[in-house]
Amino acid sequence: MANQTMRYETILVFNSALGEEAVSALVEKFKTLIAENATVEKTEVWGKRRLAYPINDLNEGYYLLMQFESKPDFPAELNRVLEITEGVLRSLVIRNEVEQPQQPAAKEEPAQQAEVPAVEKAEQEVEAGEPALPAQE
Repeated sequence: MANQTMRYETILVFNSALGEEAVSALVEKFKTLIAENATVEKTEVWGKRRLAYPINDLNEGYYLLMQFESKPDFPAELNRVLEITEGVLRSLVIRNEVEQPQQPAAKEEPAQQAEVPAVEKAEQEVEAGEPALPAQE
């Protein structure tokens, strides 16, 4: 299982107040870090956007979204580096569940009717209007 790779997605929000050059340097740093340790599937630079709520008295951030495939131990290291890097306001690394093509359901044989206890059988017959007990002579 050590050789197994999984798909991940990360979104990074950088402090846009650092300036265009500093933000570009951070973006390149993380693109390179991920590319060295994983197979990058998709990179989207969303650019400067308004934050949903102020973070450290800032109202704007620079967004980067990356999807990659790596070994399961790399995201923990990526999180560690993100937490200690100046200029990263927020980050999130999640595992993408790979959608497996659904297998056609195997035809199930009709389930054998389970034995119904005598009390339940009698109740069913009464509800159906049939006599619960056989006629005795």
